Amino acid sequence: MRSLLLDLLKVTESAAIAALPWIGSGDKMAADGAGTNAMRESLNRLRMSGTVVIGEGEIDEAPMLYIGEKVGTGNGPEVDIAVDPIEGTNPTVNGQSNASTVIAVAPKGTLLHAPDMYMEKIAVGPKAKGKIDIEAPLLDNIHAVAKATGKDMRELTILIQDRPRHQEYINIIRSTGAKVHLFNDGDVTYTAATCIENLNIDMFLGIGGAPEGVLGAVAVRSLGGDMQAKLLPFDEEELKRCIHMGIADPTKPLRHEQLIGSDDCIFASTGITDSLYLKGIKKDSNQYVTHSILIYGKEQRVRYVESLQPVFEFSR
Repeated sequence: MRSLLLDLLKVTESAAIAALPWIGSGDKMAADGAGTNAMRESLNRLRMSGTVVIGEGEIDEAPMLYIGEKVGTGNGPEVDIAVDPIEGTNPTVNGQSNASTVIAVAPKGTLLHAPDMYMEKIAVGPKAKGKIDIEAPLLDNIHAVAKATGKDMRELTILIQDRPRHQEYINIIRSTGAKVHLFNDGDVTYTAATCIENLNIDMFLGIGGAPEGVLGAVAVRSLGGDMQAKLLPFDEEELKRCIHMGIADPTKPLRHEQLIGSDDCIFASTGITDSLYLKGIKKDSNQYVTHSILIYGKEQRVRYVESLQPVFEFSR
C-alpha cells in the first residue's frame, strides 16, 4: 500500500487541475465530468488491481468510476477505492471555498460498500477515541468528549453542516455552552478536520451522504481518531439497495472498523478552492500550483504537499 502514496497524490492533483477551468463557470456537469475523467485516466496508469466501491454512482447511472468498476493495470495490490472527483461541485462552479478532489484506498474487502443515501455520522480526534456512541444522547457524547479532551464544555468546537435538519442538534450544542461551527459544503474535509490538532476541532456531527462518510472515515482512521455512523434508508428501495450491497442489517449502527477495516489505508485530497486546511489550485503562464494533504494510516501523520507542475504536461 505504501508504494501507492505518491501515485495517489498525482491522481488527486490531476483531477484538481482538470477542474480548474470550471471554477466559477456555473456548469456542474462539465466540472464533474472533467474531474472524473482525469481521475479515471490517472488511476488506470497505476500498478494495482482496484475496485471502485464508492464512486460516481451505480453502473447504470455513471459512465465512469461507477461502483464496481475495475481500475489500474490489473497487477500489484488488490484494493478497494473510494473517490469523489469533486467534493463540492457547487462551490467549484460558484467560485466558493471548500471544494477539493478526494480519494481513499484500502486493502480489498476493508471499505464499506455504501449506497448513495443519507447517513448519520459522528467523528472525533484521537483524544476522544473510544468515548463516543452514536446511539447515546448527544448531550452524553458532548460531555464524554469534553472529559476526554480535558476541556470545559464552553471550550469545545463542534462542526455541523448548515441545514434545517440539524437545527435540533445545534440548539442542544449551544445549550451546553459549546461552540457550533457551521459549514455549507465539504463533509469529507470537515470530518478529517477533527483529527488535525492545530485546527482545534473537537467533534463532527450530522446527517449527510454515505459515500462521503466512508471517505471521511478513512481520513479519521488514518489519523487515529474515531468515527461511527448509521445508514438512514429513505424507503424500501433504499433498504433493498443496502442489503444488495452486502449490509445485512442497514438499521444497525456502524462502528469505525465496519466503515474501514484496516490501518493500511491511504487518504489523499487536493484543493480546488481554498478550504479549512487546503489552498485552492493556482495557475500562471508556466505552471500549476497544487496544495494537497496525504495521509498513510500506518504512520498516522499528516503530510501537506505543495507541487509545481508545468502546464505543458497537461496540455498534450
